[in-house]
Amino acid sequence: MNVIFTIIHIFGLVTIGFSALMATCLMTSLISHDGATISFFESTAVTLVLGALMFFPTLRTTKKVSRQTSFLLVSMTWSLIPAFCTLPFMIHMPEISFIDAYFETVSGLTTTGSTVLSGLDHLPMSINLWRHELNWIGGMGIIILAVAILPILGIGGMQLYKAEAPGAVKESELPPRIAQTAKALWMVYAGYTLACIIALKLAGMDWFDSICHAFAAMSLGGFSTHDSNVGFFNSLSIEMVLSAFQLLAAINFATHFIALRKRTLKPYARDMEARSFLMLILLSCIATAAVLWHAGTYPDYFTALRHASFNLITIATSSGFSTQDFNQWPIFVPMWMLFLSCISASSGSTGGGIRMIRTIILVKQSRLELYKFIHPFSVKPLKIGDNIISHNIVASVTGFIFLYFISIVILVFLLLLSGLDFLSAFTAIIASFNNAGPGLNEVGPMANYASLTDFQTSVCIIAMLLGRVQIFSMIILFVPEFWRK
Repeated sequence: MNVIFTIIHIFGLVTIGFSALMATCLMTSLISHDGATISFFESTAVTLVLGALMFFPTLRTTKKVSRQTSFLLVSMTWSLIPAFCTLPFMIHMPEISFIDAYFETVSGLTTTGSTVLSGLDHLPMSINLWRHELNWIGGMGIIILAVAILPILGIGGMQLYKAEAPGAVKESELPPRIAQTAKALWMVYAGYTLACIIALKLAGMDWFDSICHAFAAMSLGGFSTHDSNVGFFNSLSIEMVLSAFQLLAAINFATHFIALRKRTLKPYARDMEARSFLMLILLSCIATAAVLWHAGTYPDYFTALRHASFNLITIATSSGFSTQDFNQWPIFVPMWMLFLSCISASSGSTGGGIRMIRTIILVKQSRLELYKFIHPFSVKPLKIGDNIISHNIVASVTGFIFLYFISIVILVFLLLLSGLDFLSAFTAIIASFNNAGPGLNEVGPMANYASLTDFQTSVCIIAMLLGRVQIFSMIILFVPEFWRK
């Protein structure tokens, strides 16, 4: 019973935090007179009252977060908080169904960037801000945010952090306490977001668009204030700014913190994930531009390079912006972009997918197995840099990869069973699972997910949630041994 009260207490705290976020949109609505004031007032009040009813009656609960409790909290937070976040959409747009509103908020919080809404250019300013705030908060993880303040209340945060981001930050040069680590990463995240806002303003956006697109870029969330997304601006300078910050957001924030603290670029040179990621993106941009130019999609190589680079970077980093209808490109290019979304982003970044470190481990383990076929009696450890990777880590990576692919296969078959065509079904699940946004065909960059049925939308929601919590934190709840003491 005490475990239940602990969960209710912490979940109540997170809910109160989200009511404070709604209050910022309420103030925006009041200032801009955009017609959504009542929606945000009612949403803020309901969320605050329900959060308080969970938080204050359980203040005297023994605040101990066990391993089981931490996984339950992660799953509950990512699954239930979006239900509260639907309130502004449901109240302001009563014509939208709960499933669609829930999809929009899950897409925001998981930084997927898919949308079921149209007419974004004409939405109230506060509603658009709310969508982008969901992106920004989801970027570093709402559990990591909670970790930064839980110690103040006497609640240990280490178990929560491990459940939310297993293996994401193991740098010895980070602050030793988990709360200090979370705060340090948030400071870097907030600082880069501010820099992105200023850069976008200088590149030609107005302040509101700059704030919203900076939130979406640093969270790799991909939401936009316009139906035509970043293509609305048709600006090379804006595309370059967004590309640069998306690349930064896809690199481990621990590496950013160490580089900023030491005022040197050496941590990036030592980070194998960052080196592999940047090299893969660079080569992919050059190659896909050549494919588009050779196919006659664009009249010259540099135009092809501009459009290929921005759209490839945004999909590969699992952001989801777009400037072109890459649904019409030679099929190799968008499929390669979606493949990159599976493997490119670093651990400890705001990106999704398998993550580059797991890809590196899997490649090195495959090479090691081939070496052992040739030299069966040799003893050669798996190493990344100077670090020896234990068999437990390799086994964990192998298990994750299996669950990743089998989950995708099952979800794709569910969409096929519902009547969706293969290309739409496959790319919708890949994009949702990697939190990358648009797919192809019916869910392409110039369309959205509104054409899907409630069942199909629900399958995509499951994919987004599984991808965001890196599968284990939810799947483990269905393992019988998890519930045994």
